[in-house]
Amino acid sequence: MASIMRSSRFAALIKPSLFRAGISRASTVGCLHTMKTRELRDSHTTLLPAAAKIAGSVRNYSAKEPLTLDLIQQRVLLVLRLYDKINPDKLTIESHFLQDLGLDSLDHVEVIMAMEDEFGFEIPDADAEKLLRPADIIRYVADKEDIYD
Repeated sequence: MASIMRSSRFAALIKPSLFRAGISRASTVGCLHTMKTRELRDSHTTLLPAAAKIAGSVRNYSAKEPLTLDLIQQRVLLVLRLYDKINPDKLTIESHFLQDLGLDSLDHVEVIMAMEDEFGFEIPDADAEKLLRPADIIRYVADKEDIYD
């Protein structure tokens, strides 16, 4: 049925006076709009390579900044320092979230979510339970991003 409708719409474009009685005006207008947008799209795709050659433009694709262990460590510690329930004076790389910093399990979940936002990937719950120190998070992110020193 759809192919019959498409062919009748196309025929209505060629000779609209023949099909006015059988096909509604809205379907003809919709078909005209579709044909014009296809023509515009095709004209733009054929002009773009030529315009790019004339202008001498080069496409640049974005990429993530290269990570190092020091950069990961700085970002992890910055996120932890900005967390309001952590005392920055007590924070070290080897401090334990629950024992040394006095966080509870809900705070630990919030810290893990902040790390997910900072580094742009999801940490599964099974892995998150094992990340109890900033050093564990640094090692986990480095392993995930294939960074080794």
